[in-house]
Amino acid sequence: MSNVNNKLELNSDKSMPFTEHLDELRQRIINSILSIVISIFFSFLVIKPIINFLEIPAKNIRLLQLSPGEFLFVAIKIAGYTGLIISLPYIFYQIILFISPGLTSKEKGLILPAVLGSGILFFLGLLFSWWVLVPAAVSFFIKFGADIVEPIWSIEKYFDFVLLLMSSTAVAFQLPVLQFILGSLGIVTTEKMISNWKIVVMFSAILSAVITPSTDPLTMSLLSLSIILLFFVGTGLTYLSESIKEKTLSSSH
Repeated sequence: MSNVNNKLELNSDKSMPFTEHLDELRQRIINSILSIVISIFFSFLVIKPIINFLEIPAKNIRLLQLSPGEFLFVAIKIAGYTGLIISLPYIFYQIILFISPGLTSKEKGLILPAVLGSGILFFLGLLFSWWVLVPAAVSFFIKFGADIVEPIWSIEKYFDFVLLLMSSTAVAFQLPVLQFILGSLGIVTTEKMISNWKIVVMFSAILSAVITPSTDPLTMSLLSLSIILLFFVGTGLTYLSESIKEKTLSSSH
């Protein structure tokens, strides 16, 4: 029954009083917070397998607890990250349910794909970071100076590094969504994007150096190249949006 109500809400364009909008917003926020809390709780119940999974890139590196309670705080932090990530699809769903009734058909054609695309790119960023950036960075630090010092790392510092790299990469993967929105609103054109490709290359290098928690050139280069690729993906989406807009205008005349 609740699914039917949600579908009706999603397709409804009826106007609502301001107080009802506030009530609905409060309910959406409460639903989202509850989903995060529940996800964090269940993540903490299975925290050891999650930690074992995140330790895979460290290979044979010894991770030490250097202060009392360090592992507990690390476990809570990882459960928080994991719970938030798990609940993101539901949070995006709540956002769509809230904004959809008040949008025109044209606005829905812009906002809803942007919200959906943002969620997909966020998870793609996490996967790319986990499968490519984290192993490359960890491997670099293991090999660099391995003949001089034995790599023994703090478990807190290791997970801070991994979580920060994954979350920053996921945020950087939002670039095509930003381009799509700006292009659809007519703020930036495809021609303008392409003409500024040199600036984008320089910006990607600076951004990679800022958001990458390590200073190794390999990780920064891989992230910079991925940002450049995402820029051209966003440019393609903007070109597609412009083409659809032009066809719509020509057919209306």
